[in-house]
Amino acid sequence: MLTVGMGNTLGDKLRQLRDARDLSLRELAKQLGGVTAAHLSDIEFGRRYPSDDLLRKLAGFFRVEEGELHSLDTRPPVEEIKRRAQSDPVFGLALRKLVDKEISPEEMLGLIEGRRKEESDKK
Repeated sequence: MLTVGMGNTLGDKLRQLRDARDLSLRELAKQLGGVTAAHLSDIEFGRRYPSDDLLRKLAGFFRVEEGELHSLDTRPPVEEIKRRAQSDPVFGLALRKLVDKEISPEEMLGLIEGRRKEESDKK
């Protein structure tokens, strides 16, 4: 089962970086410009995600690699999922069945990990 601990999400990392500089959300918003403290709070709590432009600003402000922050973004690659569903009918059908059956993320991860274990046991 996948567990997300402190520092494993984009919001956690941003909060760590902000706390290390002893900045409030309001102070950070003011420094960045064009963003509200409420929006930054939503990002830290995982309720929203930053735009590419804001992610770039955050990386520059905190002097970290943009790729490091991007790698912590937990959103699914929507365009890639759409492309695969359109080009592979079986993939699209599998996704629809996951949604129809209301399979939890934990169940999906369990299925994937179980399959990987079976494949590695065969080798």
